[in-house]
Amino acid sequence: MSDELNGNPPIWYYVLAAIFFLWNLIGLILYYGQVTMTPEIMEQNFNAAQIALINDTPVWATSAYAIAVNAGVVAALLLFMRKAWAFHFFVLSLVAALVQDLDAFILRDVFGAWGNDALVVPIVVIIVGSIEIWYSRSVANRYYR
Repeated sequence: MSDELNGNPPIWYYVLAAIFFLWNLIGLILYYGQVTMTPEIMEQNFNAAQIALINDTPVWATSAYAIAVNAGVVAALLLFMRKAWAFHFFVLSLVAALVQDLDAFILRDVFGAWGNDALVVPIVVIIVGSIEIWYSRSVANRYYR
């Protein structure tokens, strides 16, 4: 468990990389579920305002969601492989998530459809994304190859 420059990282490094990977993989699964959801499933699980908000999401916001989750998965894999590009992909992931939030919270009325609970997931995403960026930057000189 060396802390030497470019030494082998301790086990907690890989544990955190795995947690970040699982977190981002869950986001990818949720994205896939949203974009492949049938009208019947929507009607069973959402009210009319929520369905309208989902169906009216602009392509650029859906694309930002796709970029955010895919970049997050790639970033976590790069972190696991001890590659410096992990930091850049975590930044891309968070920026794309913020672009998606711009659509939902600034340009459209997400609160009208989902209420104040609509803030919970985006706040957690911003916090976790910030931690991923900080962590991938803080370990760069010690463990990246």
